[in-house]
Amino acid sequence: MRELFLEIWTSVRRNKLRTCLTGFSVAWGIFMLVILLGSGNGLKHGVESNFGDYAVNSIELYGGWTSMPYKGYQKGRRIRLYNNDLEIIAREFAEVDEVAANAWFSGQTATYGKEFTSVWLRGALPKIAELEGLKLSAGRFVNDTDIKERRKSIVIDAPMRRILFKGEDPLGKEVKVGTAVYTVIGVIEGDAQRNSSSCYIPLTTGQLLYNANNPVINSAIITVRGLETDEAMADFEQRLLHRLAAEHDFAPEDRSAIWLDNMMERYKSFSMVFTGINFFIWTIGLGTLLAGIVGVSNIMLVTVSERTAEFGIRKALGAKPASIIRLILTESVMITAAFGYIGMVLGVAVMEGVDFVMKQSGGQDDGMGTIFLDPTLDLGVAVSATVVLVAAGLVAGYVPAYRAAQLKTIDALRYNK
Repeated sequence: MRELFLEIWTSVRRNKLRTCLTGFSVAWGIFMLVILLGSGNGLKHGVESNFGDYAVNSIELYGGWTSMPYKGYQKGRRIRLYNNDLEIIAREFAEVDEVAANAWFSGQTATYGKEFTSVWLRGALPKIAELEGLKLSAGRFVNDTDIKERRKSIVIDAPMRRILFKGEDPLGKEVKVGTAVYTVIGVIEGDAQRNSSSCYIPLTTGQLLYNANNPVINSAIITVRGLETDEAMADFEQRLLHRLAAEHDFAPEDRSAIWLDNMMERYKSFSMVFTGINFFIWTIGLGTLLAGIVGVSNIMLVTVSERTAEFGIRKALGAKPASIIRLILTESVMITAAFGYIGMVLGVAVMEGVDFVMKQSGGQDDGMGTIFLDPTLDLGVAVSATVVLVAAGLVAGYVPAYRAAQLKTIDALRYNK
């Protein structure tokens, strides 16, 4: 094996410039592949981060406006969802796992001592924290007792904690929101640099204080199970809309009366898009790498041509064709792998640098979500790139190796004479 490597090293030293120029094309190809894959991962991670821990098997329902007359009602009638609709959905649909709801109330001014800030109040049921993936940095979220007893409990967010409490522990403290006084029971994580706040109170408390006990809700969130196909999901949505149509007297086929935001469908659509993006990236990257492979194949053909007489002597001394093939293939793989890893390391370094700069600068836009995050390669991609490099070396060396193995001893000995 040592002699084999020495022969390869001697061959490379004999053609330094040609080998380096050819190797550069391989390094550039794998460098561009890594950059493209890293950028694709960054885009994918950014979009996935916007889903956060939100339940991807969830469907959100909003009340809308009718688009057609029905049973004497004119079109354009406002349809609202109520607490009773939640009970119907939970009771009559076996596919439904969890049910929760939101209600938004008017903006208020929150004060604590001499500090104040503007906040939006959001009435919620306990399951909202789980379904929307809310993370608590302190305390707890709204629970069933808060809902049943209509407690004046509030879960504040990071901006409100920063502005009102100035680093003080807010749990158990009382804050005045509008004319009502609430006890802080928890703090949710969030962007502490933002100056707008959205706080959670028990849904029943908000309906009592701000809606004159009207049990209206702005949105219902449900999670479903057992719907493995698009047909099953479509059938469930149709049955759900028909049941709500019967409850609220609108046409069952009127899709404007109740709006459905199916998180599963959105997630599947994004997955399909990124599958297409990955296919496109690999196609472009491998096409770029192919140029380098052709270059390596050409240099190996030249090497075979220059060493034809040498191969003839080897055969005359009893060397088998397999040994010559092994020599050519090994040299091809080593050139491809060596320069390919240089390109891979540089590509990974660039992506890590981009990731570092993004983390230092915050990596987010103005609170509207992240579109590019963690543009780095995982282990699976690195292994795939390694396999591509080895395969590229074998492909590049196959034709020259086959040509060298097919040389007749007498023709090889007379070559260039």
